[in-house]
Amino acid sequence: MRRPLDHRASDLSRATIVAIGSNLGDRARQMRQAVSAIAESQCMRVLRVSRLYETAPVGGPDDQGAYLNAALLGESLFDARQILDTLHDIEAAHDRERTIRWGPRTLDLDLLICGDEVVSSAKLEVPHPRMHLRRFVMVPVCDVAPDLVHPTLGRTMIELMNELPVEPGDLNCVADNWAANKTESDTP
Repeated sequence: MRRPLDHRASDLSRATIVAIGSNLGDRARQMRQAVSAIAESQCMRVLRVSRLYETAPVGGPDDQGAYLNAALLGESLFDARQILDTLHDIEAAHDRERTIRWGPRTLDLDLLICGDEVVSSAKLEVPHPRMHLRRFVMVPVCDVAPDLVHPTLGRTMIELMNELPVEPGDLNCVADNWAANKTESDTP
């Protein structure tokens, strides 16, 4: 039996954070399915899932619908490239198309943190280079790992989140325990 991950800096080498988003189709259902697919993938053990938030789109075309956003904390012995491949496979299974940068999508899975691993390549940047600049990312991250220390910035997630400006209505919590299997009418 594995012991639970303590998400403080001492256990950073195993903590993995994934951002989950959607703004096309049945957003909540696709996100629930993604959490299940990640858990079933063997690439990581899911420990916590954040609340579900609705947010306005950032960047990309002006005519996009609102996003649902969340984050999950897991633990993994896989490296960032292996986890990214798994996340891309899950996105593809949900008809994710990469045609317009920051465009609408059925499912968006971003690898934010992969332990203390630092990768900068054309295909992958970990830690995610803009995560600490986006409230729609940091608020859900703080739901699951507020005390986790960013591997390159050396500050906790809650410290980074508290520095971000708050715009009225930029982020609205729409569900607490949304990731459990539910019918479509249970969650936005």
